[in-house]
Amino acid sequence: MSQDYNNPAFKKLLKKLQEESWQLELLISGFAIFGLFSAYDPLKVAIIEATNDGIIHQAIIAQVAWFSCIILLFNLLLHVLLRGLWIGALGLRYVSGDIDYEELNYSLKFTTYLKKKVGSFDRYIGRLENYCSIIFAVSFLLIFYVLALTFTILVMVLTIEYIVTNENLPEWIRNFLGIPLIIFVVLGLLLTFIDFVSQGWLKKKQWLSKIYFPFYLVFSTITLSFLYRPIVYNFLDNKFGKRLSLILFPIFILVIIMTSLNHNFSNYFNERNSSTNYIASDNNYEDLVLTNEELFIDDAAIQSKIISGTYVKVYVKFSESIEDNIFEFNEGLKPEKDIRGITSDIKIGFNHASNNSGNSRKRLDSLRTDYLRTFNKVYSVEIDTLKFVSDFVVNKNALGFETYLPTEALSSGKHVLSVKYKTIKEKDTLEKNIISIIFWYYPN
Repeated sequence: MSQDYNNPAFKKLLKKLQEESWQLELLISGFAIFGLFSAYDPLKVAIIEATNDGIIHQAIIAQVAWFSCIILLFNLLLHVLLRGLWIGALGLRYVSGDIDYEELNYSLKFTTYLKKKVGSFDRYIGRLENYCSIIFAVSFLLIFYVLALTFTILVMVLTIEYIVTNENLPEWIRNFLGIPLIIFVVLGLLLTFIDFVSQGWLKKKQWLSKIYFPFYLVFSTITLSFLYRPIVYNFLDNKFGKRLSLILFPIFILVIIMTSLNHNFSNYFNERNSSTNYIASDNNYEDLVLTNEELFIDDAAIQSKIISGTYVKVYVKFSESIEDNIFEFNEGLKPEKDIRGITSDIKIGFNHASNNSGNSRKRLDSLRTDYLRTFNKVYSVEIDTLKFVSDFVVNKNALGFETYLPTEALSSGKHVLSVKYKTIKEKDTLEKNIISIIFWYYPN
């Protein structure tokens, strides 16, 4: 069929599909809006969780999906509203026909003005149809714009990480390959953005178009524009489409800004404050985290705000910075090849943990014991001024470290538990506070 696009029968089919497309538009919009509302809150939770866990790639994917969700919701809700107005106008036209200005019996001044500004009712219906069709089409086009920006930033980050700052590469490669690549990507991003906002101005100037053309070829691949380029040019050759494109860009910037707005009730405190010896945060109490899916443990946690039993459970969430700090105090634990980061569960051959030799397993167990011993030397817990001997073990399910402290020496009332760690700065060992958690002890 794609090769028969000049066939009259194919053009007739396209015309018929265009006339009946509003039904498909409403059907798709309805299902999409339902799905997007269902996905909105889980995506926000996914962003918080990934950011809290320090998994950057998951946070970026969730953030892009959330922005796309906002854009589609705004566009499709607007589309359904206008399409509903269009259907209502069609029904009214069937009953009442066109606008009869003579029947309104207004003064000559108002009749002349309304005929000029309002015009024919059929023209109004036609304009509504144009708005609905273009808004529906541009809804999904804007998602590709979000992906284009994401992929461009990703190329910049990967270039910096794997070439410019990669110490495994010779310095001359980093300087003579990495820096020109970064300059090319940044300049290409700037030119592509200018061309996008100006609706192709760089392509219209003879000398500028020659400079821009190499950037255009490269960024066509990076931004995946080869997938949606025909739709873009179909918008730009239409005056109505061009006007709408100019209006939509600032509208979506405004929508994104509005979604980031918060209301501050105080000049000194807000919900983003971290836990201290005078601020209690729900993120540091396991019972509250378990009952609220939008809460995640922040650095460390205890079992509850109110302790009535014979112990306090202390959980320290694992992070890469903890492991880096342990390597500072025990260089023998630092592996030759760092395997942290994205990995696959697919194993080729038999070279994995379950098939390691007995000597390898013993060596790994020895290193893990040394790792935990170093952690207990570096990290410590205090309640008020009472310091406890560190005896943390690893919790493999919620990856982190946990220990249990007796409460027999505590008096009834408020207490502050502090998790501290040692760090090396300019060959000096300093002790710093990770977090302070307030709790109340009232024995049964």
